[in-house]
Amino acid sequence: MSTTTESGMAGPWNTSREKTYKKTTSSALKGAIQLGIGYTVGNLTSKPDRDVLMQDFYVVESVFLPSEGSNLTPAHRYPDFRFKTYAPLAFRYFRDLFGIKPDDYLYSLVNEPLIELTNPGASGSLFYLTSDDEFIIKTVQHKEAKFLQRLLPGYYMNLNQNPRTLLPKFYGLYCIQSGGINIRLVVMNNVLPRSVKMHYKYDLKGSTYKRQASRKEREKACPTYKDLDFQDMHEEGLYFDPETYNNLMKTLQRDCRVLESFKIMDYSLLLGVHVLDQSHREGAELGQAGGDGRRPVGQRVLYSTAMESIQGDGKAAEALTTDDTMGGIPAKTPKEEKLFIFLGIIDILQSYRFIKKLEHSWKALVYDGDSVSVHRPGFYASRFLKFMSTRVFRKTLPLRFSPSKRTRTSIPALKSSSQEILSMHADERKREDRRDRLGGACSLASLDGQAVFGSYLRPDLVPANPSLYEGSSMGTNSSIFVNVDNHTQKRADAASSSTFTLEDSAICLTSEQSTMDVDLDRDDGSVLDVYL
Repeated sequence: MSTTTESGMAGPWNTSREKTYKKTTSSALKGAIQLGIGYTVGNLTSKPDRDVLMQDFYVVESVFLPSEGSNLTPAHRYPDFRFKTYAPLAFRYFRDLFGIKPDDYLYSLVNEPLIELTNPGASGSLFYLTSDDEFIIKTVQHKEAKFLQRLLPGYYMNLNQNPRTLLPKFYGLYCIQSGGINIRLVVMNNVLPRSVKMHYKYDLKGSTYKRQASRKEREKACPTYKDLDFQDMHEEGLYFDPETYNNLMKTLQRDCRVLESFKIMDYSLLLGVHVLDQSHREGAELGQAGGDGRRPVGQRVLYSTAMESIQGDGKAAEALTTDDTMGGIPAKTPKEEKLFIFLGIIDILQSYRFIKKLEHSWKALVYDGDSVSVHRPGFYASRFLKFMSTRVFRKTLPLRFSPSKRTRTSIPALKSSSQEILSMHADERKREDRRDRLGGACSLASLDGQAVFGSYLRPDLVPANPSLYEGSSMGTNSSIFVNVDNHTQKRADAASSSTFTLEDSAICLTSEQSTMDVDLDRDDGSVLDVYL
């Protein structure tokens, strides 16, 4: 049997017969996967733990599993096949880093039946999901598997520095050889939990050329929309609180920087949107999309949920990662609809090699080069981040106090308030005058060469020290300009006193000045100008 071409690797997707992949039935493929992983992981537990060395990234272990069985392998009902495991020690370290124990890994992949997803990607790859929603198995092409092998050392370094990432988390790379056909598989984290109903699902790249779901895709029960569809369905984007938005964008920037350093492009952001209000209107609670509506009891992989992947300290993520939220990120629409967002970066095994350069050059001749998906890694990362930060994700602005028109300060209101204060001051002045007449008022002649203004406040004298009521009333939009001229000062004898003459024409009331300036010139023939 010869290996089929990549374009014809996926068989027909009808329900009349079993699906095939490279002329291998889906049931035989799932059985071979579980048998091979069960043997290799079990055999790996006998090896002692040690530090990962550089040569460990290039080790390939192979075992032959005949249908009749052998001293090391069990018998099975599938055709004979050979099972290869790439970098077993390195991937064991990755699983330990995310808290995945060997027994839990085997239980998820081997003991429970695999669930085949009915909505494969555009590449024709097959997807199998574990029953506990933790892992997803994807078939990859030969060039993708080879690129992942070269990527492992840098991937190892990045995970050591920052395990909280939206990049795919690879837990194993395998290959099944049967009848001359090679089927390569990669085990990854599951981005969209099956137990949460996704009302909207998007594959976003930040480009616009042919980035719209086809008519055939839209007819599916759970279609995957694209960039132009998102702009039509969510014109104003999705809103997050400032802290969540900042954490999300920092994570995306860090991940895009890593991908750019590896010369990776053409990746996507897989975005699932669960509308909480719509789920309540449909009479369903969160988590009733499949099965009994609850997360299967099992392990909880570290940093596997969307909220855990963007949180720096992990405290808020632990508080929100429950069986009800499934680790979704809370968000809102402009209409205040409550949402839970599930997201992750996918399809990172595409490097900007010679074929991709030719593809970009050819499309740039016919279409706008900046709008096509395939582009150099630096431009692709910046365009991707710009689209996510401006079109997809938005930050909710904090509420600011905006005074109403009734409470805003206006000139008529200030005038009325100053008039009230002046009237109160006039009443007080009358009462003081009455007390002065009863107790005897001070005479100006008794003042020794100084202009002293008493508390009685005669109308022909200017107060030197205004009272509290005068200062508060004059501090409003009304002000008083007093100009007192003393043109002649004659001293007949030592007992003579100087007096100020108040001219009525020098008193001006205005409503445009709210400052108080005092200029005092004490020369002979001095002028006292009081600006209030």
